[in-house]
Amino acid sequence: MRHGITLFTSDRGIRPQVAAEAAEKCGFDSFHVPEHTHIPVRRESAHPGTGNETLPDDRYMRTLDPWVALGLAAAVTSTIELGTSVALPLEHDPITLAKTIASLDHLSGGRVRFGVGFGWNAEELADHGVPPKKKRTALREYLEAMQALWTEEEASYDGTFVSFGPSWAWPKPVQQPRPPIFLGAGSTDRNFDWIVRHADGWITTPTEREVVENVQRLHKAWAEAGRSGTPEVLALAGRYDADQLAMWADAGVTEVIFGLPDRSEEDVLAYLDRLATKLHH
Repeated sequence: MRHGITLFTSDRGIRPQVAAEAAEKCGFDSFHVPEHTHIPVRRESAHPGTGNETLPDDRYMRTLDPWVALGLAAAVTSTIELGTSVALPLEHDPITLAKTIASLDHLSGGRVRFGVGFGWNAEELADHGVPPKKKRTALREYLEAMQALWTEEEASYDGTFVSFGPSWAWPKPVQQPRPPIFLGAGSTDRNFDWIVRHADGWITTPTEREVVENVQRLHKAWAEAGRSGTPEVLALAGRYDADQLAMWADAGVTEVIFGLPDRSEEDVLAYLDRLATKLHH
């Protein structure tokens, strides 16, 4: 089982390139950042963690752009994989986003992992012109259109939410036909069906409790759909718990991702050292 880090980036605390460089030196396999473009003040959307319109953390409104943050991280690292947990593709123009991700994959030597979400914040998505009831279809189309740009000599796509005629677009990502795509979402049948059809794996939500049972459900859906191998499962962990990690590994969790504390750079670097020592003892 691999070990990754996620940093809830903001305009305070440790900078992403400092955290990524330290994580690579400590032997971690991946470094992830989240995404929110903005948080509308007036919202009816409930946050999945609090269950109402309150936010558990002011960093939601202070989040750095994920691709800028990962670009900085790419420049000071050479092996650690660079991911989003999770990005919100529907808040971008898909042609531009395809270019951004292909550029990062090209410049980093093929280290991008594309964690995506539908977006829990309907008001945030609405400001980007996304109809809340169509976000699953829109995300599927965006990813299909992006993959066309990443793989085809003359790419074109004709969908409801994305449409363009034969076009040239380089660089292509190092990873073909695409950087791996993981859906960060709750463990519903509907979400697992979406993963099986359109993605390469699942990122658990921070509130997911039944990881072992749900990995088994996802494996079953994957096999029934006729997909080869098994899906990647990236499980978000709280504190280090050796027994839990052993259970997860047995169940088929392929990577566990630990969040960094919202503290000073010195404290975060010390936390990384301690965590690495526990994991690699």
